[in-house]
Formats: sequence, structure tokens, C-alpha cells
Amino acid sequence: MLSDSRFIERDTRENAAIHFRWWHTFSRSSRKDTMSERQDLSAHGTRLDPWYSVYADRALGMRQSEVRQLFAVANRPEVVSLAGGMPNISGLPIDFLSEMIGRLVSERGTKILQYGGGQGEEELREMIVEVMRPDGVRGHPDDITVTTGSQQALDLISEIFINPGDVVLAEAPSYVGALGTFRAYQANVIHVGMDEHGLIPENLEETIRELEKAGRPIKFLYTIPNFHNPAGVVLSAERRPIIAEICKRHHVLIVEDNPYGLLGFNGDPLPSLQTFNPDGVVYLGSFSKTFAPGFRVGWAYAPPAVSARITLANENAILCPTTFGQLVIAEYLRTYDWYDQIEKYRAQYAERGAAMQDALERYMPMCTWNKPVGGFYTWVGLPEGLDAKDMLPRAVTNLVAYVSGTAFYADGQGGDHMRLSFCYPTPEEITEGVRRLGEVVSAEAELVDMFGIGSDQN
Repeated sequence: MLSDSRFIERDTRENAAIHFRWWHTFSRSSRKDTMSERQDLSAHGTRLDPWYSVYADRALGMRQSEVRQLFAVANRPEVVSLAGGMPNISGLPIDFLSEMIGRLVSERGTKILQYGGGQGEEELREMIVEVMRPDGVRGHPDDITVTTGSQQALDLISEIFINPGDVVLAEAPSYVGALGTFRAYQANVIHVGMDEHGLIPENLEETIRELEKAGRPIKFLYTIPNFHNPAGVVLSAERRPIIAEICKRHHVLIVEDNPYGLLGFNGDPLPSLQTFNPDGVVYLGSFSKTFAPGFRVGWAYAPPAVSARITLANENAILCPTTFGQLVIAEYLRTYDWYDQIEKYRAQYAERGAAMQDALERYMPMCTWNKPVGGFYTWVGLPEGLDAKDMLPRAVTNLVAYVSGTAFYADGQGGDHMRLSFCYPTPEEITEGVRRLGEVVSAEAELVDMFGIGSDQN
């Protein structure tokens, strides 16, 4: 007979497995190609959705990301989640913020609770100029558009640039949220290789030349140069001016996404790509990682003509970004030592990143991984023959979650990698999560060694 503790553990694992099987079935059932999906159904829709036949093709191409699909399972209390990218905001000055927000409402309530302009509040845009200075960006408030997080900025940029079938370049791998947005606008995403030093200039040049030769214009290059999501790498100082020059020479706009730039463990980031070609880069920033994601405030800093169109698209989409959130953040930046808070975040994430490295060395020596010097993520390579997506049900049954590398590609690559996040769990939770994951990887590797085939084929 099982002891109480073993019974509880077995019950917990079984519950996690049941929830995961539901998610796994749902996610696999949503993969049909848009055109075949349309052809399979009558002109009058389906029993579950009578309006199905009315949807635009771009709506049928929308898919929930693998990260979001995992959310319900990964956030169960018994599961150690190494999957999500939530910042750990436990160190925020809550008492200060409570007093500050109360005073702001008391003194400026009719302002902060009212509509604002589509470009965003000028006092916040002026503060954003200061926030971008550590990146070397010398911006002007008139060329900044405040958005609902930088995710909405990606949507606005896609709206004003992408027609169905247009080419967008992105690193291999790339941010899952960006890929989802590009897919929604029916872009053709072509990946460009990267290594431990970031985007490879030679690969970029070769890809651009091949597309030019084929008569396929490129709308923009999407890149995360600092503490990449998911790869965790930094674009080297030597490559930055080269990347900017290649894109300038070929008239390819750069969309530089920089949510993690200030979160380097050892100080400020390298100069932004924007500093090498100010007229050819749209710079995206966010307060979600460096302050608090609940306010949903980000921005796009762009050349004047592009900025004007982003603002128009913003007005059409949402009328105006949150006045309340903007003015709270502006007041925080004005009255609190926000850079000291950044340094506290750096120390916090450095400790968690070190815990991840130590745990990987101890429990997963059969794998390969990078050693991030900032940001939230470690990119882990699996032993030959293992598939991260197929292994995920076993991991969740063992009460640990990660994101399969397949989430970060538009073309089905990535099964040999996984993204592990060290931003939110405590160092102790990270260690335990990696230990549990190591058990799963070891078991999968033994099956491959024994039978010479992947576990999904057994």
C-alpha cells in the first residue's frame, strides 16, 4: 500500500497528466492548413461556429502560441514552470507606488482617467528619451509612439508594412509573439542563421541577395540584438555596424526589438542598431520587463514619416494608449530612482541565471546550452534523436514545464531545442525543475540508445 506522501505525489502527477493531455489534444487539433480547412467546411460554417465561412483568411491563420497553450498547465502550483517569460516583480517598491498612485489620482484624477492622444502623453515620451540613452539612442519625443506594450507596436508595424505574401526576415530562432503577428498578417517569414554571437552577417547578406535575385522584396528584418528571446545571446559589437550597413545598402528596414536591453548582468547594453542607421531602424521598447507588465505600456521610436503612420494606425486601433498607465510610469520615472531598480533586477536575474547554469551542469550534462549574460532565457540543445515537443507530455507528468524550440520557428524547425526561463522561479525552484527535467531527458535518451528511434515512435 502506498504511503500518504507517495499517494499524493502520484495523484498530483496524474492530474497534471490529465490537464496536459487535454492541452496536447487541443493544440494538435488546431494545426490544419487554412486553405484545406476552408475547403473542408460548408459555406454555412460549422455546428460550433456558424460564422466560420465569413472569417477573413488572416483570421483562420491565427493560432494560439505554444507558450500560451502551455499557460494553464504550467501555472498549476505543483508544476515547476521553466516555460513562461513573466518578470519577477516582487522587488518593486510597492509602498512607494501605492502612495504615489494615490497622490496622482488625488491631484490629477480628471487627467489620468480621461482619454489621451493617439501618440501618447508627451511627458512620458520625454522620459522615454532618457530611458533609451543607455542604448546610445538620442531620440526625440515627437518620433515616439506609445503603444499597449511592444507587442502592439509589432502589430502596428505589421499592419502598415505587410501585404499577404510579403517577406519578413527573422532570426532562427525568433520571438514566438512576433511570429504569430507576422502570421496573422499573412507574411512569409524567412529565417536567417545566428550563432553564439547573434545574427550572422554573411547569412543575412546571402539571404537578401537570393530574395532580390528571385524578385521578392523584403519588408523588414526583425531582430532582438540584446539577450535574445529565446536564444539568450547578444549580437556582438563587431557585427552591429555590419548588420546595419547591409540593411542600409539593400534598403531593408530593421525592426529592433529591445525589451531586455537594460537587464544585462554586467551593466548597460551595447549600442543599439539604431545608432548606426537612424533613418533605417524602428526601435521597440517596453516597460513590461523593466518595470511592471500589468500597465501594458511600450513604445516605437521610428524615423519621422514611419512614426506618423504608426501613430495613425494606433489611433485607428485603440484611439489612445492608457492615460492612467502612462502617467503612473512617467511619475515613477520622474520621482523614483528607476535606474537603481534596474540594477536590483539585474542582480536578481543574475542569481537566477547562475542557478540555472549550476543545475544544468549537475542534472543535464548530456545537453548543450548557452550561458546568458542577461535577460530571461537559456537555449538548451537536446541529445541526438530527442524531440522537445514530443517529450513535453512526459515532462509535465514529471511536474516540470518548458517551451519546445518549435514555437520559435515559422517553418517547423526547433524540435532539437527547448527554451528554459529563469526569470520568475526562485533559485531553489529552478534547481528542482531542472532536476525533474533531467530525469525526463535521461529516460528519453535511454530509449533512443536502446531502440535507435524517437520516443514518439514507440
